[in-house]
Amino acid sequence: MKEVMTFLQGLEANNNREWFTGHKDDYLAVQSRFNSFVERLIPAIAAFDDTVEGLSAKDCTYRIYRDTRFSSDKSPYKLHIGAFICPGGKKSGFAGYYFQVGPHDDGYTAGNMLAAGHYCLDAAALRVLREDIAGGGTEFSDIVDKAKGFSLEEENKLKRVPNGFPKDCACAEYLKYRSYCLDCFPGKDYMLQRDLLSALVSSFESTHPFVAYINRAIAYSRNPD
Repeated sequence: MKEVMTFLQGLEANNNREWFTGHKDDYLAVQSRFNSFVERLIPAIAAFDDTVEGLSAKDCTYRIYRDTRFSSDKSPYKLHIGAFICPGGKKSGFAGYYFQVGPHDDGYTAGNMLAAGHYCLDAAALRVLREDIAGGGTEFSDIVDKAKGFSLEEENKLKRVPNGFPKDCACAEYLKYRSYCLDCFPGKDYMLQRDLLSALVSSFESTHPFVAYINRAIAYSRNPD
């Protein structure tokens, strides 16, 4: 990932269309290298989560161009390159496994990051998931604890247990979350290690029970019968 990171460092210092146009071939080369890595990562993840079998890099990767319509930051390009590997591909609405490479050690915008789960569930799936958590004793907390080096994203977390759910159940604290996403910021050295593929597989395998738990709720919310 050294070439990817080096390109993004240059882009961070020159986030404008003129520079990008002059380095378009460099971008295409690093995106191709990244995509080739993702093509190897997908079957490695499918070895422990067969719901992602058959995906291609195109199903999982993103454009580098930012949507600036509603942002005060008009920088035209993202400062990371990432992939989201989940059942049906990135637009399916299911939970999955995400990683991105950036020029910084951490941070959502330009950091090196791993994540697992779902960032923004729809109302129906969120309710089913919370019902499962509330009725499952310590199952959900046990699953979260199995995810090595990850922690739950707390953005927009509620101050109180939502109405209609027991405030005294074993996992009441987890009912306050709106984003059921585990994240981890392992730093640049992690992404630059020789056997990154094995490291990612090991990290993501520890989050598989979490991803499967969420996807069970999503699937039920779509087909309750």
